[in-house]
Parts: sequence; C-alpha cells; structure tokens
Amino acid sequence: MITVIICDDQAIIRDGLEMLLKLERDIEVVGLAQDGAEVVELATSGRPDLILMDLKMPGINGIEATRRIRAQHPEMKVLVLTTYDDDEWLFDAIRAGASGYLLKDTPREKVLEAIRGTVRGQAFVDPAIAGKLLQQTASQQAKPATQITENLTSREEEVLRLMAQGLSNNEIAAQLYLSEGTVRNHVSAIFAKLDVSDRTQAAIIAIRHGLGQ
Repeated sequence: MITVIICDDQAIIRDGLEMLLKLERDIEVVGLAQDGAEVVELATSGRPDLILMDLKMPGINGIEATRRIRAQHPEMKVLVLTTYDDDEWLFDAIRAGASGYLLKDTPREKVLEAIRGTVRGQAFVDPAIAGKLLQQTASQQAKPATQITENLTSREEEVLRLMAQGLSNNEIAAQLYLSEGTVRNHVSAIFAKLDVSDRTQAAIIAIRHGLGQ
C-alpha cells in the first residue's frame, strides 16, 4: 500500500485528488494539508511514502516545505503537482529535493503512474516542462565527465548513464544483466559519491557532464 499526503491550499483540489486516489486499491491517503507548515508536521506524524505538493501557498510555500521534509525525512518522496511551469519554480523545486514535477492538467492516468513510479525510485517531469530542464542543463558548459566519474567505478558510470535516460532499477538490471538488488547497491553508491539524495538530482548532474546520451 502506497501512503500519500496531499498538500494544496485549495480545498477543491485537495478533495478532488483525495477522491481520485481513494479509487485505487494500492494507494491510501493518510493526510490533507493546506499549507507548507501543516504538511511538514503531517510528514513527521504520518510518515507517508509520498507527498503530492503544491508550490504557491500562503506562509511556507511548497519549495521550502519540500526542503524541510527532505532534510528531516530523506527517504520520503515529494511529487510536485502545480499550475506553475516557469523556470524558477521548476529548478527551485528540484534543488529542494522534489522527485518529480507535474502540472495540474496532467491526465489522471499519468498522475497515478507518476505516484507509483516515484515511490519505486523513478523520476517524473511533465513533458510540457521537460524541455526547459534539458535546455537549462545543455546551456551550461558541460564539465568533462572525468571530473564526476573519477570516483565512480565503470559499472556505476554505466548505471548513472542509464538513470539519466530515465530507466528504472528493473530496466537497468535487465539491460546490464544484473540483479535488481545489485543495481540498487550501485545507485546508493552513486548517490553517496555525487552527494545527492534522489535520482532526479543525479540525472541532472549526469546530463550536465555529458552522461545523459
């Protein structure tokens, strides 16, 4: 069972998402929050697998709430669901530790796919804004791959490259003829060596250093 907290300052959005998720047998809504301060408290008391996070809210916004939650509970996933697609919100959310970024007009099936996939460790970015992320990383001068891969083993570099292409642990395992457990170990080692906490941040670093192709 995937446990979820919904955070949005609009009651109609919270209630609508709750109704949507209650139709799914493998998802349980364990809390509703109307602002960043409330969701930080609920994250500690409810210990959900994932938080659906709005961004622009009164008081503590979704960016700061995500930063606090990820600092206190690094294993917890935050999936942004917002109406804002401008660059500042997108990059601030990812830097704060969000595992994915969806717009509120995302189809129901895609939201459910993103929730399940994010909990499994995949990264989801709305296609409407994925281009901005790639343009941002491409526009920055790529550093030589050796500067980040010198501490990675050759196998870890292969795993990182496939992570940057959006592959799940299971897909990486199949492609490299490894067990999924071995891939998980490599991913953990990569996170530690790159000093990141999730796949999205690792993928961004990989793309910036020419490992995303």
